[in-house]
Amino acid sequence: MKLQVVLEPSEDGGFTATVPALPGCISEGETREEALRNIEEAVLLYLEPVEGDVRMGPSVEVLEIAV
Repeated sequence: MKLQVVLEPSEDGGFTATVPALPGCISEGETREEALRNIEEAVLLYLEPVEGDVRMGPSVEVLEIAV
């Protein structure tokens, strides 16, 4: 999966990284490289399913797809 990351200098130094396709997915780093590593981790956590997040009825199917 490829996602666009917006990387911009922070007011206090370092960099802020956001992913427009994932609202609220934001991270920071002292360097560009650190900010990119941190946003990659943030994306993985953002997309990780959390058991119990969704309540489903008895007729609901849960499927996985590769993107």
